[in-house]
Amino acid sequence: MSANQVYAVIEAFEPRGFAFAGKAPNGRFLLHGHLTSPGNQDIPCEVQLDPDLFALPKIVLLELPKELSGPTVPHLNGQGELCYIAAGTIALDIFDPIGQSLACLDRAQHVLTRIIRGEMVDDLAEEFFAYWEGNGWCFSDIQGNSLGNMCCTIIETKSGKDLWFVTDDPERTEKKLTAMGYLTNAPEARCVRIKTDAQPRPLEGNWPPKFVRDVLDWQSMLDTACRRKIHRSIYAAEASKANHLLVIIESPLMTYAFGVFFDRAQRAAPKKLSDRRDPTYQLRVKPLSMLRIDDRYLAERNTPKRRTLAGKKIALVGCGTIGGYMADMFVKAGAGTSGGELTLIDPDLFLPQNVGRHRLGFPSLLGNKATALAAELQCLAPGALLAAVPRDVRTEHLEHLDLLIDATGEEALGHWLSARYRDSTDILTVWIEGPGTAVRALLAKQGTSPCYRCVWHHTREGAFPSVKGELPTTLAGQGCEGLYVPFPATVSVQAASLGTELAIDWVNGVFSPSFRTRVTDQAFELATADCDLPAHERCSVCHS
Repeated sequence: MSANQVYAVIEAFEPRGFAFAGKAPNGRFLLHGHLTSPGNQDIPCEVQLDPDLFALPKIVLLELPKELSGPTVPHLNGQGELCYIAAGTIALDIFDPIGQSLACLDRAQHVLTRIIRGEMVDDLAEEFFAYWEGNGWCFSDIQGNSLGNMCCTIIETKSGKDLWFVTDDPERTEKKLTAMGYLTNAPEARCVRIKTDAQPRPLEGNWPPKFVRDVLDWQSMLDTACRRKIHRSIYAAEASKANHLLVIIESPLMTYAFGVFFDRAQRAAPKKLSDRRDPTYQLRVKPLSMLRIDDRYLAERNTPKRRTLAGKKIALVGCGTIGGYMADMFVKAGAGTSGGELTLIDPDLFLPQNVGRHRLGFPSLLGNKATALAAELQCLAPGALLAAVPRDVRTEHLEHLDLLIDATGEEALGHWLSARYRDSTDILTVWIEGPGTAVRALLAKQGTSPCYRCVWHHTREGAFPSVKGELPTTLAGQGCEGLYVPFPATVSVQAASLGTELAIDWVNGVFSPSFRTRVTDQAFELATADCDLPAHERCSVCHS
């Protein structure tokens, strides 16, 4: 941004009563002026302009009016900075810096007026973590809803920071710790999980809490029953000679936590009579920032209000270019978690010619595709239950499944799977047409028509084509390598995405449209819109 534009913005603030006051050490331009209270009282403030006019202006109150001098107030931090727009909800228009900057000033005035009138007190609950100031991390791997004692491990990083891991399944969490590169023989700590119906709000005065007495005073204002549970838990940990205690509070909309340090070696003798009677009051506490790493949360976070693949028994046949990416997407959608299982089936080896369009790479060369893919995905999702079957699917018994997926692209095998498992399980078939011209998928419900064999019959008759015109036939390769159909990895990813889309619909009870097509070569035009494919009268599978 040119200096002239910055100076133009500065000049635009002058009619509003703001004067240039120099530059801050961080390079921001400082303007001093005032906002106005509802009673027309001038409130001195400072506007900090980004020198590139790329970030929103910061607005800091230099003096607090008497209405804001006492309790913690919403949208105002300890340094007087006013939060007038939620981060990430708006971007500054770099082509209209003057109008946008003045609009920010107007918005700040509006928010300040509402704060002083007491109209935004409820926002304190939503802003709780901005005041909590967690100076450590607590990783929560709790799948269930049980309360009470939990398993906790404290790991000290190379930088000296401590990480707290809490779980209701130590074996599952140990796999995640190993994947993160942490030793699993770290010291354990006591942990308690408590539920409250009260939304947390910052406390006036001693905030954030530094000692147990601060926490108990704060909780007395929120939920006396919760306070008693916290106190009992800390007292019990003190009596058991524990060195650390993690307290997790489950409130209606958020979870927060703090660590208690017993410091037995260097603890000074209590001075107050109350502390001598109960030494827990003087114990140090550390507010912690909660990070959820439980499989349910990781799968549901990006698809709110929709079911995931968690808890389902799924088998994916074909761990090649489509199946590799599809398995990755399935794991991210919760497959193999919460009692479910994802079985990967493929008898083939991963060879150099597969590298260019496969989910796997050089570390997997000459290994079995199913085994290598399961190992790769297990590193990415340690909590998932993945099984590799490096054998021909025709030797297996898969009647127990919730969903069977054919991602081989082999027409004959697709017909065999339809005939073998049509009455046993739902079947999803995904394939690529032509040299990456289009991708298609068919979801067949257990015991009903149509099946993948019906697609073959319709295609032979020229019905339900993927694109208008004739599909090109392009082959590459020769000699020992053999012929193959060339298409880039982008087509495989789109096929995998289409298949995953149908699988997510399937788990949410959506079976229509069951036959879907996506054109991947822009030289062609879609011929058949997504539809429910009719069964073919001569299909030997559906009419056997």
